[in-house]
Amino acid sequence: MRPDTPAENVDHAAEAARLERTAGLYPEDAEALLLRAAAHLELSGDRPAATKLYDRLLSPSETAPAPLDNPSLVRALKASNLWEYDHEAEARAIIDGVRAAAPRDPAPWVIVAEALESHDELEAAHETFTEGARLLLTDVPEPPYATHPLLYGRHRVRRMLGLAHDEWDTLADTLHSMPISLDELHDPKRVWSLGSDNPADLEAEISRLRAELGAYREALSRPFPVAMLHWPAGELAELIEAYPPLAAEYPSYEDHLASIEAALRELASSGTPNLGVVPGTVPSYEAFAASEGMSPADPTLLPQYATTLAARGLATAWPPQRGAACWCGSGRAYGECHGR
Repeated sequence: MRPDTPAENVDHAAEAARLERTAGLYPEDAEALLLRAAAHLELSGDRPAATKLYDRLLSPSETAPAPLDNPSLVRALKASNLWEYDHEAEARAIIDGVRAAAPRDPAPWVIVAEALESHDELEAAHETFTEGARLLLTDVPEPPYATHPLLYGRHRVRRMLGLAHDEWDTLADTLHSMPISLDELHDPKRVWSLGSDNPADLEAEISRLRAELGAYREALSRPFPVAMLHWPAGELAELIEAYPPLAAEYPSYEDHLASIEAALRELASSGTPNLGVVPGTVPSYEAFAASEGMSPADPTLLPQYATTLAARGLATAWPPQRGAACWCGSGRAYGECHGR
């Protein structure tokens, strides 16, 4: 899948299968890859298959012996998925376990709280959001970015419950940067209007939601960076020597570097978030081609290879921070190299 493929155009079942194959090739990255595969299975409607992947991650075996980096996240995702296909009792038990584990990562708290919220368990959702906020934000001078959804979700549920603003609600308002305030965005009347019998009310509210959530939807369709593939000089020379048809893609090393920077700037100017650069190597590219049953000489394989590297967490964020080294590996600061 190309990194810029819109979510609605993705064959989710095929993408899940590809990610599972990739996880087999790179067991050190299996947790992240299988979580993404499970997400695609959920989007495809095959929730039981997604549950099997979550169980596979939670049950160490010869093929996945390493402990998970974030078991609470996997359990939270499993619970949310189970509840969506009528396994409420099991989902509730898992949610209770996640809360009892008191994870230091905000994501599990947000996922289980939103699962409760989506099934009209507003009081329990409020308790869960609050527990997470109390654990992660007490005596914290500046809330980390990853905790913002915790505060926004808590604000939303409190609005639905008709509770008065407290200090954390005020903090959520301060952190929120969209033109429409959280109070308006989380206005219960807006939510209730979605159940209105008046088609005009529904149409107006749906239009507003689309306008407000467009950027979020765009970001969610890219769970990992939109990454450009960078071949270091030696790797590029080896690649072209082994697969001459790819010479048309890479006329020279200098052109290769210039095209990466130009493409990234074009994406940035169009508003595309979360950009990055991934380094390629010929051996890993050949292994990837073999896993896909394709020839390494096929240029259509290159963006898929870049996407897979990004999914494995190998992308370097672009643009580099001020004073940081350039992504090209020259050793010079980005501002004195391709950032000029």
